[in-house]
Amino acid sequence: CFILQYMSGFGNEHVSEDPRCPGALPQGQNNPQVCPYGLYAEQLSGSAFTCPRHTNKRSWLYRILPSVCHKPFKALEEGHLTHDWDEVEPDPNQLRWKPFEIPKAPQNKLDFVSGLHTLCGAGEPRGRNGIAVHIFVCNTSMFNRCLYNSDGDFLIVPQQGKLLITTEFGKMLVEPNEICVIQQGMRFSVEVFGETRGYILEVYGAHFELPDLGPIGANGLANPRDFLVPVAWYEDRQVSGGYTVISKYQGKLFAAQQDFSPFNVVAWHGNYTPYKYHLEKFMVINSVAFDHADPSIFTVLTAKSTRAGVALADFVIFPPRWGVANNTFRPPYYHRNCMSEFMGLIKGHYEAKEEGFQPGGASLHSMMTPHGPDADCFEKASKAKLEPERVAEGTMAFMFESSLSLAVTKWGLQTSSHLDKNYYKCWEPLKSHFNPKCK
Repeated sequence: CFILQYMSGFGNEHVSEDPRCPGALPQGQNNPQVCPYGLYAEQLSGSAFTCPRHTNKRSWLYRILPSVCHKPFKALEEGHLTHDWDEVEPDPNQLRWKPFEIPKAPQNKLDFVSGLHTLCGAGEPRGRNGIAVHIFVCNTSMFNRCLYNSDGDFLIVPQQGKLLITTEFGKMLVEPNEICVIQQGMRFSVEVFGETRGYILEVYGAHFELPDLGPIGANGLANPRDFLVPVAWYEDRQVSGGYTVISKYQGKLFAAQQDFSPFNVVAWHGNYTPYKYHLEKFMVINSVAFDHADPSIFTVLTAKSTRAGVALADFVIFPPRWGVANNTFRPPYYHRNCMSEFMGLIKGHYEAKEEGFQPGGASLHSMMTPHGPDADCFEKASKAKLEPERVAEGTMAFMFESSLSLAVTKWGLQTSSHLDKNYYKCWEPLKSHFNPKCK
């Protein structure tokens, strides 16, 4: 029985070896002529060799057989992944989706890979600049197959059902209200325990990092020590029927066969790893006098663009917190943004739209498309007694915010059949309160 264990720290240089093989890590060098236990040394590079030290990412893996031992890749027609952003005409409207349906297992068995659906995105992986937002719905575990993403990093947000993720670095259990990041090139397999659903933010050409804190100071938001990295675990398993290794490459899936488990890493060291984080550990910063601070204060992770202060993508959460602002309309204000805002809901009711925006659903407010509280929320908040109150108790909403203009896929607009075509009506009851005689 394997007990899940983790090491803590964001971006740390970690060292781990499976306790069944003590001394598996070479001492004093990365690539000895003969590795302990007859293992193969293999480097996994997450950055150019010549990147500055603070951005240089790599790990050394010591494995029973190297990754190169597989048959040729062949195209795999599975799932609904795409980076074709021109398959339907652009739609600037406020968009909202009802909770995405999870198929029932007896009728339609879907694992994590076959249950991937691209909802929106921009850019493309060959140019190493862009993002995609995917929905995953699945009801069965991946068996004798794994996935790795050649295009970029996956930030996975489970909404219903827990994920037991086996990676080359070890195992992670990721439950709703936690997130995990599987970085480019890392092989992983997902085991589920029933009907499972969630969201994925994929970034091409950048890795996620902690946002700069600026005037906040040295502490706050997501603390580095709360990020957890799995410990080494290996299986020396032959698969006579063939193990399938799936690569997401240039937006498409390809499959190769091999006759052994890829999770055969006995020891590893480095700073390029998968990791997870529990959203309850976020240290919330908020206004304690009047008005709103910008929602950037809720950023957990950011993937920076080449422009200073402009994110390719931010992962932002809206956790339970105290609201105490004086003489202030406390829900999110009406807004038009030069960024794209994709929102999802893990649990509870989002404060600005308590009806219609449901866990497992989503919304997209595109560049410069106006959005804000619905009519009921505005009337209620405008008349509310201003006293200290708990905001978003029992709720966790999140946002993928990007400087790119996101296009919605045909699956998102049509095939999924979950687009709420009445979304715009939530603002129709808003009425004028203007009175030129009353200052």
